[in-house]
Amino acid sequence: MLKRFLYSFVFSVGVSFALWLFAAGESQAQAFLPSSPESVLAATIDSIPGSPLTLTQALDLAIHNDTAVKEAHAAVEAAEGAVRREKGTFDPELFANVLRSGTDQAAASPFAGADVVSQQFTTASGGARMKLRFGTELSASMNTTRTSTNSTLTLLNPEWSSFGSLNLRQPLLAGFGPSARASLSSAERGLASADARYRDVVLGTQSETEGVYWDLYASERDVAVQKVIRDRAQTFVTEAQTRVRVGLVGPQAVASAQVFLAQQELNYLDSQERLDAVSDRLASLLGVRPEGGLPRYRAVDAPPRDHPVVSVEDLVTAAIERNHNLQSQRELVNQLRALEKGAAWDALPTLDFLGSVGGNGLSGDPQQVIFNGPTGPDTLTTNISGDFSDTWNQVWGRDFPTWSIGLELTYPLGRREGRGERDRLRAEVVRAEQIEKASEHTLEEDVRAAHRQLVNAQGRLVAAEQGVSAALEQVRVGSIEFQSGRTTAFELVRLGEDVATSQQRFSEALVTSAKAAALLKYLTSGFYPGGSTP
Repeated sequence: MLKRFLYSFVFSVGVSFALWLFAAGESQAQAFLPSSPESVLAATIDSIPGSPLTLTQALDLAIHNDTAVKEAHAAVEAAEGAVRREKGTFDPELFANVLRSGTDQAAASPFAGADVVSQQFTTASGGARMKLRFGTELSASMNTTRTSTNSTLTLLNPEWSSFGSLNLRQPLLAGFGPSARASLSSAERGLASADARYRDVVLGTQSETEGVYWDLYASERDVAVQKVIRDRAQTFVTEAQTRVRVGLVGPQAVASAQVFLAQQELNYLDSQERLDAVSDRLASLLGVRPEGGLPRYRAVDAPPRDHPVVSVEDLVTAAIERNHNLQSQRELVNQLRALEKGAAWDALPTLDFLGSVGGNGLSGDPQQVIFNGPTGPDTLTTNISGDFSDTWNQVWGRDFPTWSIGLELTYPLGRREGRGERDRLRAEVVRAEQIEKASEHTLEEDVRAAHRQLVNAQGRLVAAEQGVSAALEQVRVGSIEFQSGRTTAFELVRLGEDVATSQQRFSEALVTSAKAAALLKYLTSGFYPGGSTP
């Protein structure tokens, strides 16, 4: 009888101590585990197979491999290309062409100089043109034509004819100013929006990665706790069977212990699946699977327990001013405003000022033309001579100047196209502004919710630790009462479940505060000093 009593006492003390060890709060475990390498909880956590990963390594891999980051970076490059394209609209361009042609035509006039007049033309032109950002169009060109013919009545053969001009077109209504650079302004605002979105995605990826990392940490602890409870449940079944054989308890104790063991086995399998699901999610963010063919990642770092508490109003103000996602939406609004401003000008009639200055030039090889009149032959000559360079000198010197000035008006009847586009863009601006306001409201709600979690973090941890201590005390007292026959095995089973639940709530409280700090850092775009992002 004495031997059976000692056996039961040792068993109850051992179970109570093991449960206290693996279900104790974080502060209790950290105080005991370093000096006790045989700790059940530490050994169980270390026995979980997986590839060890620090938070710094996880963040670095996520930034380099996450598909959302790469997509956002590609959007920035596309926006940069769009800006270059629109700026190219205002780049000067050179143009040139050369054309060789010829004609043969039967002569019907005695002054044609041949029965069949053959002419060959060589035309060359070149110049530069550009569009300014106020809609001004400038062009400068030089044109030269060389004409040769078989007509005997031509004074110059070959003949060189040149003309040059500087042309100006300045829109005064549609096409002016904001209308001319609307596409460029829109592209520039689009680039600013894409850049802000990229920075938001980077911070968001860091925040999400850190959150999943802490989920991995909590899942590991849950698996370890559940495994120890499962193992203790097996021992409890064996003990109940022994006590039935010696007549201390009835068969109901064994049945209760076996039900408890089955439940804990299922809980253990569920916790493993949750751990693997969290690890798979982390692997997707990192873009790489665990090394060495290992089934999962293992969290090396532990979440910090203390986080600085900043005034919620300061956090809300900082978030509205700094949040990159909100900045991206503001730039989208500015992008639409630039297009709407240009469309307002394009809805007006077209009134352009036109002007040009230039000059002409003429030279060639002089030919004598002889007419046989009633009084005898009459010879005609010209004092014009030279080649194409002489014509160019005449053009540049404006020996024979040309000029023009005027206005050109186009008034579409109804003007539905321009005004319709203007009204459409105005509505799009209003719509984008409302989306921006809604995002501000959502952002403020998220900041206040995360701030509440941080404010309650210490209280939540204290309450969770007290819950763990209370559950352990219940197990200790319940074990003594079970040994003395004052309680049932079913009640002891319920107390064991309370220990597991309290430990899981403590891990959840620890991780919740760390995830809230990471979220605040993201929402405020780095203004909040908390979190453990490097």
